[in-house]
Amino acid sequence: MKIYISGSLAYDRIMDFPGRFSDHILPDKLHILNVCFTVNGMAEKFGGTAGNVAYTLSLLGERPVVVATIGKDYQTYFAWLEKNGVPREGIRIIGEEFTAGAYITTDRADNQITGFNPGAMKHRAGYPLEKGGDGAICLIAPGNLADMIGYAEECRGKGIPFICDPGQSLTQWNGNDLREWIRGALMLITNDYELELVMKMTGEDKKGLLSLTGTLITTLGEKGSLVSTPGADVAVPAAAARSVVDPTGAGDSYRSGLLKGIAAGKDIVTAAKMGTVAAAYAVEQYGTQEHAFSSGDFERRYRETFGEG
Repeated sequence: MKIYISGSLAYDRIMDFPGRFSDHILPDKLHILNVCFTVNGMAEKFGGTAGNVAYTLSLLGERPVVVATIGKDYQTYFAWLEKNGVPREGIRIIGEEFTAGAYITTDRADNQITGFNPGAMKHRAGYPLEKGGDGAICLIAPGNLADMIGYAEECRGKGIPFICDPGQSLTQWNGNDLREWIRGALMLITNDYELELVMKMTGEDKKGLLSLTGTLITTLGEKGSLVSTPGADVAVPAAAARSVVDPTGAGDSYRSGLLKGIAAGKDIVTAAKMGTVAAAYAVEQYGTQEHAFSSGDFERRYRETFGEG
């Protein structure tokens, strides 16, 4: 099965401030805030929703097509994708922009100040999807909003099952457009907070959302996930992590395992179980594309978690 991933590619620039932000911010002077935090250094990590999902799918033996834009500083990311066997055919280079970038500074108290430059993500990917049937599936993850809307329409027209994953894009939607976007999707995947936002924005309860899409998957962090269909709610426990280092990227890894299960012809609950196993690897490493595993190790951890093959 061909797997399309519409979303973002980004560089995450991570910096550590050795003090506390609060020691350098005067509450009565916030209206004229002007402060500089000198950091210990910077680490650059590969990120973006499409990049993160594609990376873990490559560990699972898939070659997903990333549908996204990237900037003039694309060379390093392209080399990383090539190293991991991820095709670049769906990626559009925007020569006048930098790749989307998050600049994250964390202080000693784990407070964060983040600046985000959308850069190339302001532009549409413009990559045409092939006609579907049983041979393709598309994850529409947070990225360029016009792409998110357009690829849902294209999937409907070409008969490609698609998964709506609104995530961080929710602040950009209005309720009517969000409801229309979800209509006809194979499933809607969110965390529990995002699900509440979706229901508030669309005016639909869970039953109403299930009339728009056949399945709701709600990720619940360390509590696992919930698979909801018109007939039942099925709780899927989280796979135990060997150590919890950084939860960032766990949701994207979950989506990778889920997509792998669907591509392999598994039922939705089994695919969700594969998602929770993939997520466990992500939290064991710092960064969203730093984990690694073999197919044999993945299968063993799945059996250890669920007692089944």
